[in-house]
Amino acid sequence: MCGIIGIVGAEDVADRLLDGLRRLEYRGYDSAGIATIVDGHIARRRAEGKLINLARALAQEPLTGTTGIAHTRWATHGAPTTNNAHPHATDEVAVVHNGIIENFKALRDELIGRGRVFHSETDTEVVAHLVSERVEEGASPQEAVRDVLPRLHGAFALAILFRRHPDLLIGARLGSPLVVGHGEGETYLGSDALALAPLTQKIAYLEEGDWVVVTREGAQVFDRDNAPVERAVTLSGVSGAMIDKGNHRHFMQKEIYEQPVVVAQTLRSYLRRIDDQVSLPVPDFDLSAIRRVTIVACGTSFYAGMVAKYWFEQFARMPVDLDVASEFRYRAPVLEEDGLALFISQSGETADTLAALRHARAEGQKIAVVVNVPTSSMAREADLLLPTHAGPEIGVASTKAFTCQLAVLAALAANFARAKGRLTAAEEKLIVEQLAEAPAAINQALAQDEAIQALAPLIVPARDVLYLGRGTDYPLALEGALKLKEISYIHAEGYAAGEMKHGPIALIDEAVPVIVIAPSGSLFEKTVSNMQEVQARGGKVVLISDEEGIAAAGEGCLATLALPKVHPLIAPMVYAVPVQLLAYHVAVLKGTDVDQPRNLAKSVTVE
Repeated sequence: MCGIIGIVGAEDVADRLLDGLRRLEYRGYDSAGIATIVDGHIARRRAEGKLINLARALAQEPLTGTTGIAHTRWATHGAPTTNNAHPHATDEVAVVHNGIIENFKALRDELIGRGRVFHSETDTEVVAHLVSERVEEGASPQEAVRDVLPRLHGAFALAILFRRHPDLLIGARLGSPLVVGHGEGETYLGSDALALAPLTQKIAYLEEGDWVVVTREGAQVFDRDNAPVERAVTLSGVSGAMIDKGNHRHFMQKEIYEQPVVVAQTLRSYLRRIDDQVSLPVPDFDLSAIRRVTIVACGTSFYAGMVAKYWFEQFARMPVDLDVASEFRYRAPVLEEDGLALFISQSGETADTLAALRHARAEGQKIAVVVNVPTSSMAREADLLLPTHAGPEIGVASTKAFTCQLAVLAALAANFARAKGRLTAAEEKLIVEQLAEAPAAINQALAQDEAIQALAPLIVPARDVLYLGRGTDYPLALEGALKLKEISYIHAEGYAAGEMKHGPIALIDEAVPVIVIAPSGSLFEKTVSNMQEVQARGGKVVLISDEEGIAAAGEGCLATLALPKVHPLIAPMVYAVPVQLLAYHVAVLKGTDVDQPRNLAKSVTVE
């Protein structure tokens, strides 16, 4: 996850900006940069690789200036080159950005048509040009940002530096965190309180849609309607050894809300929007020669693998086996020559999965790993490393790691399909376009949080809860049940909807809520028929669908929840949000330890 820090200071800021970037290294990055205003001009130092390279660049060419912005970047949209490193700048402004501008291609084409010249492959540069245009037309920094923000679609945190206003920064957030730090005669912007810990403990957390004008004297915050608002200043109490919850009650809640930006950043690593192609790290083996894929994982990662099985078979017509890691080695699996074993893990250290990886290696399989920690044991032992960019996940119940895994697996399935000659350029373009829409759709799902919270009291009294789904909604049913079990301690089970009549329907009565995941589409009518079997036996149904589905089948339900209508490819990422939030709100009402549920650990490092 990219990192941002900005300072409007009373003395030169470059060294402190660099120190702030060091505190953001835990997020992961492969380039970094700093911009300040020097003698009325924007000056930048940027470097590929680790911060030591940026430090060397600053030592060779020091930067003065009392106002500046800095950034650590994962190479997501565009390679990890100096030209693609932030800050991005024009003669008038410099910008650092965390997140994704989904409509950047249309904006870029529009700007090029007006004669603007681009110097990077990133989406961020369009922000610099759009703001610059307004400034060049005579707008104030505040007017320019106010006019540009509504044109940006996606999830982002921004910090913007203005050449003609050396004592001012403007920040903005939508779907990505940004905080304001208050010092003595100085004010700061940061991705989180940890970045600002050496500078100040006085932190104000911007809310969704806020933008802020920062000067030495303080900060003026405006909401999404451009009305001035006050945001409470709190003492962060963070140190370098801590990760901050921000203005969220629990880490799990914070991590659920981070999903638009981390999914966006993950997708940007695997999508080349300019070419409308899926792009993966190049393995040292031929994907087209792979004859069979074996997916191995535990827990939530296993359910991500279940979704991937559907995608691999649908797009690439690739035969896929799926195994729970703890069972894999003990059933003497038959692993074919020219097979790929795909392992999915948040930590990359899960003992069962790591042991299964080594067994598959010994059996001659090529090894691919989807992992959130690129320095982990699994990552180091992989032939093909496919990192997610979820950032540190502190809550034991995995949320953002799951949706980022789905993003990577969708890209991998499409890449396999292309390698096998089963994906036309037009089909690949459609996949890229649909995946690029996922962060915004996840944002829309998060907007239903209050409605989901209102459902929680209906679930709290239950001793048993059933989740139903078909197709890729079946793994989501399993994941929803797992989340509820993990953090609320309510017994829950997920079933393929068509399996209800083969036994589980015997459990149905008025005391067993049934959560049905059924977006409108080809499987909707089949799922609804199973749902009606439940209702006919007195079952209380909560239907999670889109408006079309709820209009068709919502009558008679205990409750309904309307999500945006989305393409089936991204539906698992979007429908993960309500099952996560429902489990969260039920657990909060029950008073359980949401972030550290009993008997569970974040990474299971013993078999």
